[in-house]
Formats: sequence, structure tokens, C-alpha cells
Amino acid sequence: MQKENRKYLTIIMFLIAVQTISPWTFVPVGTTVIWWAMNTIALIAILLIKNQFYDTSNNRNATIVFVYLTWNISSIVRGCFVAENYWEWKNLVTMGFVLLLPLTIYISTNRQMVQNIFNTYMKYILPAFFLFAVLMSRGAYGVYLIPISFTLLFLPLLTKKWRIAMLCFAILGITASFAARSNVIKFIVPFAFGLLYYLRPFVEKQILGLGRILLLGLPIVLFILGLTGQFNVFKISDYVKGEYSTQSSSGEEEDLTADTRTGLYIEVIASSIINDYVWWGRTPARGNDSVLFGAEIEAQTGTGKFERYANEVSILNVFTWTGLVGVFLYFLVFLRASYLALYTSKSWYMKILSIYVCFRWTYGWVEDFSRFDLSYIFLWIIIGMCYSSSFRNMTDGEFKYWVRGIFDIRYRKATLKRVRVIKQS
Repeated sequence: MQKENRKYLTIIMFLIAVQTISPWTFVPVGTTVIWWAMNTIALIAILLIKNQFYDTSNNRNATIVFVYLTWNISSIVRGCFVAENYWEWKNLVTMGFVLLLPLTIYISTNRQMVQNIFNTYMKYILPAFFLFAVLMSRGAYGVYLIPISFTLLFLPLLTKKWRIAMLCFAILGITASFAARSNVIKFIVPFAFGLLYYLRPFVEKQILGLGRILLLGLPIVLFILGLTGQFNVFKISDYVKGEYSTQSSSGEEEDLTADTRTGLYIEVIASSIINDYVWWGRTPARGNDSVLFGAEIEAQTGTGKFERYANEVSILNVFTWTGLVGVFLYFLVFLRASYLALYTSKSWYMKILSIYVCFRWTYGWVEDFSRFDLSYIFLWIIIGMCYSSSFRNMTDGEFKYWVRGIFDIRYRKATLKRVRVIKQS
């Protein structure tokens, strides 16, 4: 990768990291216009270098990604005819950037580019954590360190030094604030999936296939059970006995079994039915009618509309902005990615990625903020890896060199040298 491109990548990654933690900082950092400019530059950069890094042989398998992206673009365009005030135009632009993140397919299918993205984070962004740690609440530690959670998937391949380092940062992300339940889950689950590598002699592909189907189908089944009143997975206190609480970053006592999601689902579904946008969505210019938060938001905006523009639950945002059509296409993206990684790959690690992608689909029904941030960008990078023929053709040995190359330039040089030899032969 050219030094000039590497410099721009470092700057973009640094700005994305700052934008990621901006909601949790004690001092104001940046403005909306600055973040819009940065997001625009990042997306334009992807389009400018796509011919250099994107292998068109992936087009056939990645068709569903482009269809989903097209639907998102059409929702953004429709939003231009829906937006009526400053706040709706602001939401349209801000969330429009989020809906354009599937564009990362143009770089995330390239082994060298993905390796450089991870390396840039480890080399420059991760050390800056110690500077930012004093400027943000403890609950944001895990948000800033979220790329570490992805390295936990490859933990058995790391050298002892980096294995210990990644585990230490992961523990910090988990223990900084137990009130941030999402951080705990996002670190523990990939760690558990990474350990599957040690169990590969005992875990057949059929078992992984069953796990894939269960994770893809579980949220839909639970949604139907909740909708029909038979079982509500969010009412934890109904099936978990005892009191579980912790202190939030503000020092208040927080109930870890509290149901904070049922009300959101009720509001989002009711709003879509009342306003007739179930199939096509309300576009990213609008949000859902909200009784829980509408009055507070209206007091701030003065729009006369009691709407919440975005929710903590990713799938609710996809539904509100792009409708059931968008949700279905979004599902197909995960379905196809997980299938390719599990059934058309040579490496066990791609199979682990398949299960992890399915988990992120499931968890998107619980939380996963829809933001232009490290978490959502790295999710799309992992999805792109699943669609990449070059990643799927890697053996476990090649994956070991690729992963270690994230941390050590010697492995990157050895990998490049081997690629040149193969091409010459």
C-alpha cells in the first residue's frame, strides 16, 4: 500500500475513532458539519480506490449487497422529498451516511486493505486510547476498543505477546462499566467463537451449519413469540430470579434485568402501521412516533412532531428508514455472507467468521447502534471478508500469516513475497 494512501487511511481512521466516542466525551469534539465532511471524504475515498482494490470476480456473490445498497440509496432519495425542516434534513444526511456503508465492500474484500485497516488501528488509534480515556466516560471504553473484539476471533493465531495485549484491552472494555451490557456481550461472544478453533476436531461443519440456522432464525422466532404474547425475551426478570444491578458511569444504580426494548418495538411497529410505511419505510429523514421520548425531543427541536429519529436497536432503524423490504434485503446480506464463509471456504477461521456474522444479525435485534462509527464499519468489513473469494481461498496457514501481519511487518512482507512467487509461477 502506497505511503500516501496509508497516511490518508490513518487520518480517516483517527477521525472515525473520535466521532465514535464523541457522544460520551466530557468536552465537545467536532461539529456535525465536520463529521459530515469526514464521512463524505471516507466514502469518496472508497469509490476512488475501488478499481485498485476491488476484484470484480466477487460481483456475482456480492449481488445482494449491491441490491441492498441500491434500495438504501432509493430511500435516501425519497427522503429528499419527505424532509420538511432542519432536523429532518439533518437526520437524512447523518443516517444517509450509515445506509451507504455497504460501499465498504469495495475495499473489505481485499486482503491487503483489510490488513492495513486493522494495522492502522493497532499502530495509531489504539495507543491514542490512553489519551482519550481521560476525556470520555468509562462506558465508552468498550466502544473505542470495539475493533479489539474482532481480533478475539483470531486469538489462537496471535503470538503470546499480542494475545495477552488483546485480552488485557478486552478485559478493560468489559470491566470499565458493566452497565454497558452491550460491551460485555460484544467482547465475550467473539472470544468464545475464537476458542472454537481448538475444538475443530470435535465440531463438524454440520454443527456449525445448525448454529448458523439457529442464529439467523432465532430473532425472527422470538419476535413472533413476543408479538403473539407467548414469550418476551426482553422481560428478563420473568425467567431470571434475583436482583442484578450495577453502578452506571454517572454513579446511579442500574437494574441489569430491566426491559428497555419492548417499549421501543411497540412504538416503532405502531408508528409504521398508523403512518402506513410498513413496506417501504419512512426514509432516513424521519423517525418513529414516540410516546416515551417524543415530548423531550419535540421540546428540543420545536418541530411539532413527536418523533425519535433513531433507536438503540439496529433492526428497528433499518425497518423505520427502509421498511420491510429493507429488512428482508439486509437479512439476505447476512444469509449469503454466512453461507459463503461456511460452505465455500478453505479456512476454519472463515467458518468462525460465518457464525460471528450470524450472531451480529441476531444481536442487531437487541442493540447495535446504527452509526457511522468503528463498530458498524468493522461489521461491514467482516461481512466483506465473507464475500471475498481471496479470503475464502486462504488456508489456515495463510490466515495465520495474514493475522500476524496485522501486528508484525515481517509477516506482511513474507505474505507479499509468497503472493509474488505464486503469480510468477
